[in-house]
Amino acid sequence: MAQVKAAVCHEFGKPLVVENVELRAPIAGEVEVTLAACAICHSDITYASGAWGGSLPAVYGHEAAGHVSAVGGGVSGIKVGDPVVVTLIRSCGTCAPCSSGKPTICDTAYDGDHGPLKTTDGGKLHQAMATGGFAEKVVVDQSQVVRLPDSMDLVAASLLACGVITGVGAVVNAAALRAGQDVVVIGAGGVGLNAIQGARIAGARRIVAVDMSEEKLAIARDFGATDTVLATDPEPWRLAKDGMGRGADAVLVTVGAAPAYDAAPRYIAKGGKVIMVGMPATGAESHYEAANFAAAGQAMVGSKMGDAVIKRDIPWMVDLYEQGRLKLDELVSGCWSLDQINEAIEDTKSGSAKRNVIVFTG
Repeated sequence: MAQVKAAVCHEFGKPLVVENVELRAPIAGEVEVTLAACAICHSDITYASGAWGGSLPAVYGHEAAGHVSAVGGGVSGIKVGDPVVVTLIRSCGTCAPCSSGKPTICDTAYDGDHGPLKTTDGGKLHQAMATGGFAEKVVVDQSQVVRLPDSMDLVAASLLACGVITGVGAVVNAAALRAGQDVVVIGAGGVGLNAIQGARIAGARRIVAVDMSEEKLAIARDFGATDTVLATDPEPWRLAKDGMGRGADAVLVTVGAAPAYDAAPRYIAKGGKVIMVGMPATGAESHYEAANFAAAGQAMVGSKMGDAVIKRDIPWMVDLYEQGRLKLDELVSGCWSLDQINEAIEDTKSGSAKRNVIVFTG
């Protein structure tokens, strides 16, 4: 087994430790990717904090891009040297969800405790979210990668692995937004900004961004928000409805905070829907009066990873980026080395960063 440098979580809530780990070669159906970049997602931070539980020690990171450096038997459509984006969406292709075009909720479980990673003494090392991208190299299933154009900037491309497909996909796939409809996006962080630009691309009439931060709301306008509302207002849904002149056809909750879900139904119109994107900590609860949903024909819809079909959606988004219609470079707040990962995480937790990216230079 080869040794690579990785940032390992040994204890929830403690700094990651950059150390050598062992990574086995790809077996049948797998691809090894030497990473150029891996963005830091709030899901990585939430896992590392222990809010969702999980197995330790672990290597997190799941928004990655790089070049294929080895392939296992039976791999098709990908060869050594290809630039690729690496996602956490591992799909078997044959279960009921995969067969119906929903690979993000594949029924075939993956046990990261028995993946390609080991500690240098041969001990268990969990490959978190089937990726383990806070490392110089990853070995993943071929279903998790999408080939990129040779000219694609890999720092920008890494964002396509999660934050972009989650936000844009929640609008076009989960909400099935039609041109002329109205949207509220609760949370103007990395995923929220992508939901905003997804709504712009889809032709929304009004796009209302709701956030606690004036700074983030100003950035939301750059990404396509037509109206902004401070969530600290006693009744922010009234201000949003004033801007739209009505309730929203879709409200996308992109923050992992239960109170945001409590408020979300107050923004929607009759026949509208709440798209549930952000994931609160395990055990957090929200409360609704169910009769209101039935009487108004409203709905709540969960959306994992934007309901993306990566080999369909990522090439489309790359094309939009190359046309200048999808912002990726503007999402990058800073580039950091792997040795700086804890500083990058703290900067991300401060709330000021859109996306910090770990860049590998070796």
